[in-house]
Amino acid sequence: MYTELVEKKKKLAVIGLGYVGLPIALEFAKKIAVIGFDINEKRVELMKQGVDPSHELSREVFEDRDIVFTSSLEVLKEANFFIVAVPTPVDEHNVPDLIAVQKASETIGKVLKKGDYVVFESTVYPGCTEEDCLPIIEKLSALKNVTDFKLGYSPERINPGDKKHTLASVVKVVAGCDVESLQEIAKVYELVVKAGIHQASSIKVAEAAKIIENTQRDLNIALMNELSIIFDMMNINTYEVLEAAGTKWNFLKFQPGLVGGHCIGVDPYYLTYKARKLGYGSQVILAGRNINDDMANYVARKIIQHIIRYNGDVKTSKVLIKGATFKENVSDIRNSKVADMVKELRSFYINVDVEDPYADSEQLNHEYGFGLSESLSTEYDVVIIAVPHEPYLCLDENYFAGITKQHGLIADLKGLYRNKITKRNYWSL
Repeated sequence: MYTELVEKKKKLAVIGLGYVGLPIALEFAKKIAVIGFDINEKRVELMKQGVDPSHELSREVFEDRDIVFTSSLEVLKEANFFIVAVPTPVDEHNVPDLIAVQKASETIGKVLKKGDYVVFESTVYPGCTEEDCLPIIEKLSALKNVTDFKLGYSPERINPGDKKHTLASVVKVVAGCDVESLQEIAKVYELVVKAGIHQASSIKVAEAAKIIENTQRDLNIALMNELSIIFDMMNINTYEVLEAAGTKWNFLKFQPGLVGGHCIGVDPYYLTYKARKLGYGSQVILAGRNINDDMANYVARKIIQHIIRYNGDVKTSKVLIKGATFKENVSDIRNSKVADMVKELRSFYINVDVEDPYADSEQLNHEYGFGLSESLSTEYDVVIIAVPHEPYLCLDENYFAGITKQHGLIADLKGLYRNKITKRNYWSL
């Protein structure tokens, strides 16, 4: 398979062209013939014009690439090596939503041929690729794994907004259904990954590795969030504590904050779901999830306390939230915990404005029921810097004094302005 791809006798297809799939497709298209497949025809048309719908990649990245963007199954049939990079969210009850990977499996089942390869990159619980996706592919294609085609798994490590840790510069974990497939899949990814390939012993091991990468980060951030709650009761600044503790050589440098997005705030639920199916109720992982999921409401409660103390009438109070995306310097609003904060504040009839230099107002309205404010006030009771976007880094104390009342509070969740605010009240996690 590798040789035929390199010689362009066969084509590679990427199914799902979002934050993960599009960078993968374009990177492979430097070396081999690629088909970029997505069911969203509007997105496909934008990519044909050299536009990244996610606003992560520039037009230059599309140039001189051997790639065809399509939503057609007939075109997809021309491929022989399929990479699945569709989203795997959770529903409102934090139960894994496998609809996208199941639909992608159906799509593959309709176009699969003998000798083809299928590699999933979507984050799932251990066993999902072989137990949930494979049966769909085999049923619709009437082909058998190992004997007729090869199944593999290579967990995505794309980090939106991160220009340093790219596909090429991060070690890639790969796994296959047998020794032959493992070696072939590894060679294919070596075309675009310069940092090296780690060959996992099985698909389940590779799936589990991805899950614990984000679960570990989730738990460490949960610890920081719980510490920030405790230290707030003691009138101790958490960031000063972390700065002091960080002088020890083996101290892990995590910070408190809102945990949203499509990875850290989601992946642990896939693992605890599978554990529950096996009869084990997670204790540590879910404890961390509970803390992180409640942080937006915790911040909202602190804001409400300040308003009641200094204003008294919440219905006349005004709050400005700076930042609506799930992390800094990206347009991605998936699972943004800022939405939880807005909902909680508005449930107390507080007037809330939201501004963000990267987010799309229409998308916010569609997803969460609120958009970006067209005009801002100069009489805010509270300004919350929820997301540390780069444009916010240059703001000074006079800016905040100019848009807040005398009793105004600057709620600086990531500690950007620590020791820089003296004219207004200041609080951080």
